[in-house]
Amino acid sequence: MATDYDAPRKNDEEMNEDSIEELKTRRNDKNSGKVDEDEVEAAESFELPGADLSHEELTVRVLPRQAHEFTCASCFLVKAASQIAETRGNDSYCVDCV
Repeated sequence: MATDYDAPRKNDEEMNEDSIEELKTRRNDKNSGKVDEDEVEAAESFELPGADLSHEELTVRVLPRQAHEFTCASCFLVKAASQIAETRGNDSYCVDCV
């Protein structure tokens, strides 16, 4: 988009007035604060294409923490030892939490 640098610019007061007027028009709009539909209802009505999976059961094999892994004391995720950023006492923290 081209910008016309020679066009007159608005000062801070004019910009604030515009935003206040915009807020007033939104306040008068009756439907602006309403939610269109309930999220729970939308999730219940959503169906995956193809098959009915409502009676399927997921099985996940959970492994204990391995010797080369640690549990971050902040986010409680199990991460590789290469992700240790800081150790305070017995607590180790990952690079994401430090």
